Amino acid sequence: MSDFAGKVVVITGAGSGIGRALALNLAGQGAKLAISDVDTVGLAETARLVEAIGAEVKSDHLDVTQREAVLEYADAVVAHFGKVNQIYNNAGIAYHGTFEKSEFKDFERVMDVDFWGVVNGTKAFLPHVIASGDGHIVNVSSLFGLLSMPGQSAYNSAKFAVRGFTESLRQEMLIAKHPVKVTCVHPGGIKTAIARNATAGPGEDLAVFSEFFDRKLARTTPEDAAKTIVNGVRKSKPRVLIGMDAIALDAWVRLVGSGYQRIVAIVAGRMMPKSS
Repeated sequence: MSDFAGKVVVITGAGSGIGRALALNLAGQGAKLAISDVDTVGLAETARLVEAIGAEVKSDHLDVTQREAVLEYADAVVAHFGKVNQIYNNAGIAYHGTFEKSEFKDFERVMDVDFWGVVNGTKAFLPHVIASGDGHIVNVSSLFGLLSMPGQSAYNSAKFAVRGFTESLRQEMLIAKHPVKVTCVHPGGIKTAIARNATAGPGEDLAVFSEFFDRKLARTTPEDAAKTIVNGVRKSKPRVLIGMDAIALDAWVRLVGSGYQRIVAIVAGRMMPKSS
């Protein structure tokens, strides 16, 4: 029997990329799925694929930035399945642009989805995950929650915040002796559409940036990412690094300390596409 057989699993951002790959992986192991996304077309395709495997699935349009909607969604999922064992707070967006040229609304949009979406999902489902007696909360940060990059100040802010929030939550669950494991996930470059679907600040050529990301940085498939996450959850790992880039750069930052910032600035200044 799979460790996930019969478990009720919630996955946000399941319309594509890592979210869809997680849904397919867990469906194949006998999990019951509650999947959501703002992309209704992509979500419908994910639902079709997991149903073809034979999984029981509840599929809903959900904007994770809408707190009341997320709270209502949690109640609806529990009413449908009777319980929730795991939530994967995966929904996220990307933005490329310097802080100097970005506007408050650019930062707010990224923080609303990438950080507050995680907080909203965790808060809504935590009582149900505790009540399951066998719970797990999985929050997706990023490699950029481990080191900073120029042009990524908004994304870095959100993903560092997810990391801090998740690590603190894990400590609280341990102190309270709740039957809940907590995992923070740090993907490196994943072959998804996140860069192509990103927004950009003034003077940034999004097409050039996304092509650079896809060609130079995206090394790991969503399927491999999902497999790594699920294995990490099975082993109750507090932190999961995805891709050799995440593993290597995490080790490098630990080794050189804050000195990494100057080196990254030099390398990125030479390699990354220039803004107009």
